Amino acid sequence: MIKTFTCPFLVFVHLLGVIIGLIIFFIPSAVIEFQRKFYEKINWRIEPISMPKEITNTKFMGLSLTIFTFLSMIYILSLR
Repeated sequence: MIKTFTCPFLVFVHLLGVIIGLIIFFIPSAVIEFQRKFYEKINWRIEPISMPKEITNTKFMGLSLTIFTFLSMIYILSLR
């Protein structure tokens, strides 16, 4: 019963994770700038020590998120 009820929702969440991961991977500088502005709104200031390293790490995080959520979605769909 749980599988049939939550499966469409889980597929939606996984697809959202894949989309967000791809956005993070393809435009890391915009994601970093969004994070900076968000933290300034809550009265924190963050600055990366090395921007090229930060972009590389952000791209890796986006690729990891994409792969993890895609594999997780395949696993969830195989339970059906």
